[in-house]
Amino acid sequence: MESVTLDALDRRLIHALQLDGRLPFSRIAAAVGVPERTVARRYHRLRSRLALRVVGLVDGGRAGMLDWIIRVRCAPEAMQTLAVLLARREDTSWIAPLVGGTELTCMIRTPQPGDDGRRPFFEQLARTAGVRDVDAACVLRPVAGVGGWAGRLNALDEAEQRLLRPPRPGPVPVAGPTEAAAEAEAMAAPVLGAADNALLRALSQDARADLGRLAAVTGCSESTVRRRIGQLRDSGVLAFEVEIDPALFGYPIEALLWLDVPPAGLRAVAKALAGHPQVAFAALTTGPSSVFAMVECRSVSGLHAYVTGELAALDGITGIESAVTQRRTKRAGPLLVPLAEKRAGTASGGAAAP
Repeated sequence: MESVTLDALDRRLIHALQLDGRLPFSRIAAAVGVPERTVARRYHRLRSRLALRVVGLVDGGRAGMLDWIIRVRCAPEAMQTLAVLLARREDTSWIAPLVGGTELTCMIRTPQPGDDGRRPFFEQLARTAGVRDVDAACVLRPVAGVGGWAGRLNALDEAEQRLLRPPRPGPVPVAGPTEAAAEAEAMAAPVLGAADNALLRALSQDARADLGRLAAVTGCSESTVRRRIGQLRDSGVLAFEVEIDPALFGYPIEALLWLDVPPAGLRAVAKALAGHPQVAFAALTTGPSSVFAMVECRSVSGLHAYVTGELAALDGITGIESAVTQRRTKRAGPLLVPLAEKRAGTASGGAAAP
């Protein structure tokens, strides 16, 4: 990635795209008071320098899938190969080797328990050369950061945000109990067809792809694609995320926290984490620690201040484990295939992916 410095307009553009990843440049320009060509030029500059990408994310729960946070302890010489092989998979995200060189964390999406598609991944990962131990915690419920990290959501004032937020779904007509239950079930677990899967895959690579391209990959008309994107968003299946390094906002230190919280304290701790500006993501999970959090800080001393200050002030936390990430091998969206294959071939010598 080329060296990039963000100014006030860049930050306003990024905030706008987090509100709605498919906003036309004309609407953003009108809200922030600059020419449309200026907004377009700023976006393409950041995009071409690999500093920014807007991706479409699928809510795993609504798609009948499970998300897992995994920790892999491995031999130092296996770290780079393992990171690249995992990054090539479509079902992984947020891959990060930790400082120290012997542990890697990532998120993996699998079918529900009982589906034969889930077990082989973990078994194969555990058998991969150099892997010493694998821990997997199932994400029960995200509690912070789902709509984007607060550190990049402070560039637009409330009036500007109102102009740019996507419209909410219209009111649902009054229906009888049976009809209402059927509609609620359909919204909670929509049926995704082949065209939907193709659409979601294309949006995961570039959420701002034009309708013509999306129509070509789905085999549907542009009007159908536009309508289906709206339906998937309104049902909660599809959301947009802006991928950008927090270091560009002045937060170069990323830490992962595993919090021990008894059941009685989970609600209060989750609510508090959702209001902490340092928290980029947090979730309730299975496993020895009931809460996982990803935090962004300006320095190691800033991390210390957060842990000993705001976090320590919360009632209910009985233990904390923390680790600092080295870098992100992969963020929310998939890697570009040519880049992934080139790196994997160089690092692994053709080893099979887990």
